[in-house]
Amino acid sequence: MKIAAIQMLSGPRLDDNLAAAGRLLAQAAAQGCELAVLPEYFCLLGRAETDKLAVREQPGAGPVQDFLADQARRHGLWLVGGTLPLAGADPGHVRNTCIAWSPAGEPVARYDKIHLFRFDNGRERFDEARTIEPGAAPVAFDLAARDGRRWRVGLSVCYDLRFPELYRRLDADLLLVPSAFTHGTGQAHWEPLLRARAIENLAYVAAPAQGGLHENGRRTWGHSLVVDPWGVVLAQREDEGEGLVVAALDGERLAQVRRQLPALEHRVL
Repeated sequence: MKIAAIQMLSGPRLDDNLAAAGRLLAQAAAQGCELAVLPEYFCLLGRAETDKLAVREQPGAGPVQDFLADQARRHGLWLVGGTLPLAGADPGHVRNTCIAWSPAGEPVARYDKIHLFRFDNGRERFDEARTIEPGAAPVAFDLAARDGRRWRVGLSVCYDLRFPELYRRLDADLLLVPSAFTHGTGQAHWEPLLRARAIENLAYVAAPAQGGLHENGRRTWGHSLVVDPWGVVLAQREDEGEGLVVAALDGERLAQVRRQLPALEHRVL
């Protein structure tokens, strides 16, 4: 199964971001991809953290959800829509939500980011809890590939990557990590963490990311990539800016790795 991890450089204008995402999804479909995954905050990286409140949507209704459903149908893709802001219980907060869509344009899974990023190195300060309320439950779904193979796909978002217990709970063949890693933390930890999650779960990992200097002054690391179950980087974007990382997942390779090192069967905790 061929997949695309889509790297973007999203900004503060919703329509511009959707147009960029649409262009990249068309490229993924043209290359024969069955699954395409957008990065975290693909639809908006505002000038202020509170900007996301103005574009939040109710579950099941809104221009961003309509766009994702239409793109999945139009291109016949399984599509995981990075994240978008959905209304939560508190009017001053949103859920940072990842929704998976079938090629028929039907939503098949929803995951609300559980772990909220907080960082302060004296120069950069982030605290997602100011505008985001966390989810509580791990989420995975079954994807039927064109060759008849079923893939168990686990959903996660960005900062979740630092919490390996979440990935154990997902029990997946393919782990998705749409992200917007800061440049500093990404430079230090992005690839080692992604390869670790692949190795310890004997699973493929696909991580589409925001990458570059955004209009709001934030710089994200990019380097979107796909890793195989042995920890081998199959494909990676080496520069900033938008683009595709395309890789083929091999079900036999997954089975072979799990046979030769049956670590998942050896768990006792």
